Amino acid sequence: MRTLLGSIAALTFASLAGAQGATPADSTDPVREMVARLDLEKYKATIKGLTQFGDRMQGTRRNAEAVDWIEAQLKSYGCTNTERVRYEYAPPTPRGGGAGAARGAGAGGGRAAGAGRAGGGGRAAGGAGRNTGPITGVVGGSGGSRLRGNRGPTGVNRDSMRTDARLRALNAEQAPTTPGMREQVFCTKVGTTRPDEMYIVGGHMDGHGWGEAANDDGSGTAIVMELARIFSNPDVQTERSIRFALWNNEETGLNGARAYIEQRQALQGREEPAGSGRYPEPKWLGMIQHDMMLFDHGMPRADGTLSPEQRPEADVNIEFQIDSKMADQSMKLAFVFHRANNRYATDYPATVGPHMTNTDSGPFQDLIPAISLRENERGAHVGAGWDPHWHQPTDRYDTFSDKDFRLGLNAAQTTLAALGQLTGVTLRK
Repeated sequence: MRTLLGSIAALTFASLAGAQGATPADSTDPVREMVARLDLEKYKATIKGLTQFGDRMQGTRRNAEAVDWIEAQLKSYGCTNTERVRYEYAPPTPRGGGAGAARGAGAGGGRAAGAGRAGGGGRAAGGAGRNTGPITGVVGGSGGSRLRGNRGPTGVNRDSMRTDARLRALNAEQAPTTPGMREQVFCTKVGTTRPDEMYIVGGHMDGHGWGEAANDDGSGTAIVMELARIFSNPDVQTERSIRFALWNNEETGLNGARAYIEQRQALQGREEPAGSGRYPEPKWLGMIQHDMMLFDHGMPRADGTLSPEQRPEADVNIEFQIDSKMADQSMKLAFVFHRANNRYATDYPATVGPHMTNTDSGPFQDLIPAISLRENERGAHVGAGWDPHWHQPTDRYDTFSDKDFRLGLNAAQTTLAALGQLTGVTLRK
């Protein structure tokens, strides 16, 4: 680990990013012009549109309706070559009965988030496997976590009475353990000269907790959709392809991302039909995930309260997984994004960290360079209760301020700028 982290200082970002289309920061810079097309009100409106479907719990009618809505929005942007991945979701068999079964069923991917004992460390939903494992949180400020500093409660709200009547009615259908067919949608910006190569940009559209899942992960889903909108502008051309993927079943163990890999990994780089110049599944060059982008208010105070304002040192966290097979390549990709943030983001800086966990980039991390963009360090901050709205009824649109939404917009600026450089973007005059 020391050798790998020590190599960060030796990276030559000009040769890494510059070789793939970086341009001068002046009036002729297509990346700067595209970043200027991102609009706070449009970003907020997309999040607001997603919240009309409540928490979008997988397996429910509201989840399916949200998939339909996302597809319709993508088409309206001009990203008309939408496709769906269909897969069978089979919840894990609960271990034992009674309370144990309830915990297993609630998580959908093994242990349920926050379903641990009231005084101990609950397990967070989402991860499965070596590098997408559980976040160890602390409920009530005690327990066995190795994290330092003040801590807040974490977990998944399962009490419908903690929300208002409107959200109780909207989220009434519960289907965490219902097996069956699931769907998720993506669309693709096809490259002009290298359509056989592609970056995957993702966010998960499902949530839970009896709220609106505005931050987790309406904020990341809206970033992906806004990027699809801008890259689909008729004057935008990229040499390489970009796929905009809105994953389902993230909260149950990253099932949608895993299904995508299972179905499509072997199809990479195949021209179909031969001689057509069409590549239904271009070669994967990297995967960039966006998950929880709004709330960086800092550590809980000693009394358990948090600041009502975004902290002065708020930033966009760019994470890679240091013990993955692609750690070195992922780290380099993370610093391309860090450099793009330095150059193009308007309000918040970026930091790079070596621990990526519990999100849809995890299944890709041993296959291709993979990073995630976050509001906080996922394991250290979110797991220690820095975001009190995580999986709670308070994760709703009206909880967040423009400063919060602007943090998400800065993540969008960061990704748009990096992708523009990596894919060789130009603007037709």
